[in-house]
Amino acid sequence: MGYILEIMPQVLEGLKVTLEIFAMTLLLSIPLGIVIAVMRTSKSLILSKVSGAYVLIMRGTPLLLQIIVIFFGLPIIGITFDRFPAAILAFTLNYGAYFGEIFRAGIMSVDNGQVEGAQVLGLSSKDIFFRIILPQAFKRVIPPVANEVTTLVKDTSLVYVLGLDEMLKIGKMAANRDVSLMPLLIVGVVYLLVIAILSQVLKKIEEKYDYYK
Repeated sequence: MGYILEIMPQVLEGLKVTLEIFAMTLLLSIPLGIVIAVMRTSKSLILSKVSGAYVLIMRGTPLLLQIIVIFFGLPIIGITFDRFPAAILAFTLNYGAYFGEIFRAGIMSVDNGQVEGAQVLGLSSKDIFFRIILPQAFKRVIPPVANEVTTLVKDTSLVYVLGLDEMLKIGKMAANRDVSLMPLLIVGVVYLLVIAILSQVLKKIEEKYDYYK
């Protein structure tokens, strides 16, 4: 017990970095995903092809490779980022592609008859999208979005390659220093608690949207 209390401040420092990356990525990637979904379902061939190529590249290459390219590769052509912004950019671009495909599926699942009915009533394209399509699509994509959110929590450990002291890196360092698996077990428990809390929050959000059938 004494060892746990001794190591917890270090773990909590790592958790702070983990949550910062998680929150910033979620805040930026979900709106990006909606934009990508709109582009993917657009009647414009250019927008559809460009967004399709983006999704293919982001989903078809490892996130770790994308982090490395952004931080270590872009400086070759004169574009540089600090460690934290590089991590946020890589995570946002990657998860934006995944969320884009999820929202695209949600948008396409909405019955086209509702759109036609709204057009007959004189609603603008903007009102149709934000008042009819998006709320229903959002409700339908909550389960797959929840899966991506939990994956994101665990993927934050990949920023070790940039030298950021996220939670798992702190645990590994402490385990090597003390020749003990206890730090890694503690980190595992913290990950479980974070994901359990997020799961409950997402469950409440899903219940809130239950009136969309």
